[in-house]
Amino acid sequence: MKSKFVAAMILGSVMGMTNLTYADTSTGSGTIGVSPQESQGAALGWSAEKQILHKAVYNDDLKKIGAIEDIIISPEKSVSYAVIGVGGFLGMDRHDVLIPFNHLRLDGNKLVLPGATKSALKGLPAFRYSRQ
Repeated sequence: MKSKFVAAMILGSVMGMTNLTYADTSTGSGTIGVSPQESQGAALGWSAEKQILHKAVYNDDLKKIGAIEDIIISPEKSVSYAVIGVGGFLGMDRHDVLIPFNHLRLDGNKLVLPGATKSALKGLPAFRYSRQ
């Protein structure tokens, strides 16, 4: 209930704002920010910090199978993948795997990966960041 109240407060203050314009010498002028309608939709979305990062991931039986270590945003600007850490202790010997973000679902306040087990995740190829 508290998060809905906070979202309503933020939405109320944002609804009174308009998009800011800026001068772009290469293309003329453009718009920065979002419309009140976009803001309203975003306020109903998931917060990476509060609801996703470092949160436990559960299977269908609500047994913990890992934790969200990172999210990967594709060049097209959409959240594409969750990096789930499986096993390990204090980050040692943790096996990170890449899971399409849309495979996760929210069940109450728990992130669930349907059909997954800890051993199945450990059997997936390890995810490694490129060195760019």
